[in-house]
Amino acid sequence: MCGIVGYTGHQDAYNVVINGLRRLEYRGYDSAGIVLDTDNGSFEVAKTKGKVDDLVAVSENLKGRATVGMGHTRWATHGVPSDRNSHPHISNNGKLALVHNGIIENFDAIKTILTDKGFTFKSETDTEVLVNLIQYIMDTKPELDFSIAVRFALNEVYGAYAITVMHADYPGVLVVARLGSPLAIGLGNQEYFIASDASPFVEFTKEAIYLEEGHMATISLEKGVDIRSIKDNSKIDPVVQELKLNIEQIEKGGYEHFMLKEIFEQPKSIHDTMRGRLLVNEGIIKMAGICDHLEKFNNAGRIIIIACGTSWHAGLIGEYLIEEFARIPVEVEYASEFRYRNPIITEKDVVIAISQSGETADTMAALKLAKEKGAFIYGICNVVDSSISRITDAGSYTHAGPEIGVASTKAFTAQLTVLSMIALKLGSHNGTLSTGEFRNLIAELYAIPKKIEEVLETTHDTVKEIAKNYIGAQNFLYLGRGYNFPAALEGALKLKEISYIHAEGYPAAEMKHGPIALIDENMPIVIISPRKGHYDKIVSNVQEIKARKGQVIAIVNKGDDQVTAMADYLIEIPETSECFSPIVASVPLQLLAYYIAVYRGANVDQPRNLAKSVTVE
Repeated sequence: MCGIVGYTGHQDAYNVVINGLRRLEYRGYDSAGIVLDTDNGSFEVAKTKGKVDDLVAVSENLKGRATVGMGHTRWATHGVPSDRNSHPHISNNGKLALVHNGIIENFDAIKTILTDKGFTFKSETDTEVLVNLIQYIMDTKPELDFSIAVRFALNEVYGAYAITVMHADYPGVLVVARLGSPLAIGLGNQEYFIASDASPFVEFTKEAIYLEEGHMATISLEKGVDIRSIKDNSKIDPVVQELKLNIEQIEKGGYEHFMLKEIFEQPKSIHDTMRGRLLVNEGIIKMAGICDHLEKFNNAGRIIIIACGTSWHAGLIGEYLIEEFARIPVEVEYASEFRYRNPIITEKDVVIAISQSGETADTMAALKLAKEKGAFIYGICNVVDSSISRITDAGSYTHAGPEIGVASTKAFTAQLTVLSMIALKLGSHNGTLSTGEFRNLIAELYAIPKKIEEVLETTHDTVKEIAKNYIGAQNFLYLGRGYNFPAALEGALKLKEISYIHAEGYPAAEMKHGPIALIDENMPIVIISPRKGHYDKIVSNVQEIKARKGQVIAIVNKGDDQVTAMADYLIEIPETSECFSPIVASVPLQLLAYYIAVYRGANVDQPRNLAKSVTVE
């Protein structure tokens, strides 16, 4: 959530910051702001509720005014979205400016102390409390350097944060710190960039430092990057990494929206996820994270999968896969609930965490608890060097490439691909899958990218036409059985996220235990009905729906006749093994949600109230 951009160098800071904020719009936000340190030693601030375009409208006069500045896109936590609650926040004496992602949990107690000392506050935010705490420390300890005062203040607060701070008496200096929220430092040619991820500065440099948990850095053109421990001020040698990201990956490439681009990228992203791992001609799966720890998995009393949102749906399918092929018991938990219900975790447990961003706060908190209890931690995420990748004992990157659209598409199918390979590798190793079964299944999985290419080519126009009929729909029901029950949940979530139509996913058999009461001629029902699996049962479910005049949108295999004869609309997909059908079936569900949202005039890439990287609990 939220986005931070900072710059010190020789370019126009306004352009760097504004363009950087545009790159971070995928993170989800409700207001935006910018602060520049001008040559006359004073701050120029502009901020507003709304989008970056709204910020530009009130700040274009700041172009060319400074070579040092920072900006922020805010997702409201403390205080409603408004101009005054927008970042940056300025200290009472006007000398400090601060932007902040995260939550300061003890801000209220600190605010009371500062109020008693004569400080006043213009906003409802925890961020304004922190910037004034730094001022208070500098006022009472004038001998302290700016960066040391920031460190003192951070040792007084509890919570999670990524911050960037400027001081009017320290021109050209940026102080940054992180605890629980990501922050990257780009190393340019006599210039430095700060951002929540590398996308705002990828065209300027290929070198970056990812600030570690509990670290802060003082950045200036004269002294470079000085990294210290927030806790004890010990000096830390920076680790410079080469960026693999390129500018083309974060542009729309001719598509109307990032989401549509990412839907069409899935044949490539799934292939990239398998590349070098699934060697179909040799009949093997090579995944270092799993291969190096096979006995840890096979000797596990159980596997616990923890995730949120779309990743949780991937985890449910992972449960089906691992239990069927590896015969290891699996539990799937919402990360947001896991740590609060006093779960039973032992050293025999393996915990798999799934997160697109690798920064999901709920998942990170659950992982820390599991690690304290001695469980083996395995991560599945899309972002290299993310927080989850650092805390885990082993793991697998999905290699889906940057996913800018808030509603996950290619990251979801890449997660399913990784989980499929894990389940098949474990099953092959422990003998619950025969050599013949294993070879057949990896051949089927290897063929999935081609089948998705076929889906995109043959269903795209059909789905567009179907979508036009449901612009005014108020409710949707999604049904599936077996592996496709979680796919139904994911299809419903996609529609909710981007079109704002209420939708629910159910196991098809559960329809008669309640949801059937909702079915009438106005209720559209999407049913996933591949021939393999529980086809006869699905046919019965469709008959029950049609007996109540429900409108059926059916995802069927080519050549289907029974469901086809009853459905109002058909979306045909190629046949595959039942266990991989959610990967193929998810693609037309994504397209359906996308086009309904487009026709309703919704902001597809930045749906209201949502964020790509959910870094608050």
